[in-house]
Amino acid sequence: MQIISRKAGILVEKEEGTKVIYHIFPEFEIHYNEVPAGTKQAWHHHDVIEEVLYILSGELEVHWKEKDKAFKQTVKVGDVVRVENTPHTFINSSSGPAVFVVFRFVPDGVDKCHIIKNDKRFD
Repeated sequence: MQIISRKAGILVEKEEGTKVIYHIFPEFEIHYNEVPAGTKQAWHHHDVIEEVLYILSGELEVHWKEKDKAFKQTVKVGDVVRVENTPHTFINSSSGPAVFVVFRFVPDGVDKCHIIKNDKRFD
């Protein structure tokens, strides 16, 4: 087992004001994001990496494009956003900060649901 402190992460303070703490592992990455009110991320997408966001506090506007159509939805505490390879941006148009965790990985196309649901042994 490993317990990795927040201080062991790579802190990046982005130009638009977002603070990110990256924890990078051989097969996945986790990063913690604090997005100030009024912050807009640049539009982007990922060719291979998949991102999944879990909202911890505040709210965030998710903007994405699919087949030349634009979509928008506000997400709140406890919501999960599976980005896949979709062009997207996140905007915090609320009056307070938004905090979320991002899980990044490279999927291999193998369905592992059975393993994930059943891999628990009692000691």
